[in-house]
Amino acid sequence: MTSLAGNAALTQNHFELFSLPVFFDVDLHQLSANFRALQQSVHPDRFANASAQEKRLSVQRAAQINEAHQVLKSPQRRARYILELQGVVFDDQSNPVMDPMFLMQQMELREALADVKSKSDPESELDKILVSLKIAKKDILDKLAEQLNTPATADLDKASQLMHELQFLDKLQSESEIIEEELMDSL
Repeated sequence: MTSLAGNAALTQNHFELFSLPVFFDVDLHQLSANFRALQQSVHPDRFANASAQEKRLSVQRAAQINEAHQVLKSPQRRARYILELQGVVFDDQSNPVMDPMFLMQQMELREALADVKSKSDPESELDKILVSLKIAKKDILDKLAEQLNTPATADLDKASQLMHELQFLDKLQSESEIIEEELMDSL
């Protein structure tokens, strides 16, 4: 029977859990391979004849592995997690000070989004907005990678600002997808 590593294993950070270095650019194939191996090692079937405590630890460990995998495979969640490991605290209820140029771009995109339904070809207009959002998100993720692939020298304020910008873009993308569904429903 496989042994569970106990409480120490439950306190590992997500990168340690998957034996990966703390970098923004993660080897997704290695992450998946390590995920499968870890899941297999703590699968409840392996502990069918174990004590109640070992069964409970197996379930806790499996949940930890699943959560860590979800965080590390998502670029945005991974960036936020790295920043949190560096001591950055996010207050999702407050409004951070944003770059005025970025805010202007967001206002323009939001206005364009509000006008989509009144356009002669709303689907085409919405596609343009979604492409703009995709390009902007990729740009921010690239900048986050520059900051977070060298955590020791990362500009945490700049990386935090980029995370807030990414959250703005995600919200706009969600709103765009709602409008896209509405347009599809009206066909």
